[in-house]
Amino acid sequence: MRRRLLVLVGSMVSLALVAFVVPLAVLAQMLAADRATADALVRAQSLVPVASVGTPEALGLAVQQANSAGGHPLTVFLSGGAALGAPAERSDAVRLAFTGRSLTARADGGREIVVAVTGRSSGAAVIRTFVSDAELTRGVRRAWLILALVGVGVLVVSLMVADRLARSQIRLITGVAGVSHRLAAGDLTARAPAEGPKELRQVAGALNHLARRITVLLAQEREAVADLSHQLRTPLTVLRLEAEALPQSEQAARVGAAVDAMERMVTQVIRDARRSRQDEPGECDAAQVVAARVHHWSMLARDQDRPVTRDLADPPLAVGVGEEPLTACVDALLENVFAHTPEATGFTVSLSPRHGGGAVLTVTDGGPGFAHAAAVERGVSGGSSTGLGLDIVRRTAERSGGSASFGAGPDGGTRVVVEFGPRPA
Repeated sequence: MRRRLLVLVGSMVSLALVAFVVPLAVLAQMLAADRATADALVRAQSLVPVASVGTPEALGLAVQQANSAGGHPLTVFLSGGAALGAPAERSDAVRLAFTGRSLTARADGGREIVVAVTGRSSGAAVIRTFVSDAELTRGVRRAWLILALVGVGVLVVSLMVADRLARSQIRLITGVAGVSHRLAAGDLTARAPAEGPKELRQVAGALNHLARRITVLLAQEREAVADLSHQLRTPLTVLRLEAEALPQSEQAARVGAAVDAMERMVTQVIRDARRSRQDEPGECDAAQVVAARVHHWSMLARDQDRPVTRDLADPPLAVGVGEEPLTACVDALLENVFAHTPEATGFTVSLSPRHGGGAVLTVTDGGPGFAHAAAVERGVSGGSSTGLGLDIVRRTAERSGGSASFGAGPDGGTRVVVEFGPRPA
């Protein structure tokens, strides 16, 4: 936009300068030529009184005095063929002037001015003077230079003013664009200033209105999710009572642990729903959390004859994820193994430090793998689940500054690699 505005202003100012400067340059040249011609004509006409009534001797003396004073050379041609003053040829203009007509004619190297003198007793006479091209154009180059400098100055000033105007407009537009990027990044407090032209103020007002509307909608959505999650506490309470009523056994302990995990997940959902996106990210010891969740799922794996291979780093291993989100992430990965692979299918859980801080969690199973590539997309499932588990894993990793990748393992099964970023400084 800035370049286009500068090109537009430069083109318009250049056209205006051409329209005014060129005629002024031609006029300056014409005025210089007319001034030199007028001076020479006045000089020639000063001899007319002497040439009209004076004797040839007096006329010759007057011509000699005029030439000795400097200026345009004067020559007086008499009807008898004699010539007084500066030597000059009897040109066609001189011969025409003997008919009684004064004129100005173009000659080699300049302009010839002839004045006819009539009424002499001894015949007509012609006074001739010559103006060179240098005298006709004296001062023209200086005038042209001044005009050129003025034109360049006007053009430069115009471009400077246009550039400043363009900068101010671009600054406002860039500010509005920056606000939109901040909104896209989750900063819902960003607002565009209502400055600049009317159209730009309207755009800023519309963007601010959109930001306010997004804030309201997100707040409503968070509260709706929180209310819905809170409603799950009632059936969870019933499940807890039923689990406590079971006879003391290993199976009852597992049921109670599952209810506890479910209650923690519901509590985390409520917290996440009501938490602003600008809250500080959490942190925890990934080695401790992953070891605890693998141990929990190992009991169910033992019931289904699933071999479990662990390769877990020793604690502490700090990551930029809270304990509850990391627990939900590990549960989603292991639940995916149990839900989409047949019983007796083994799986491997590996946890290692990440280069630059954080941790790398790898879950590999010996199952059939993903049925199709779209199975890793949000809301898509190869079975009867919601298809949100892997998306939760991805978003948890990205929120910590890491990433998640889904592919095939060395034996053809599913292999999920999740990188968690380091804890915040």
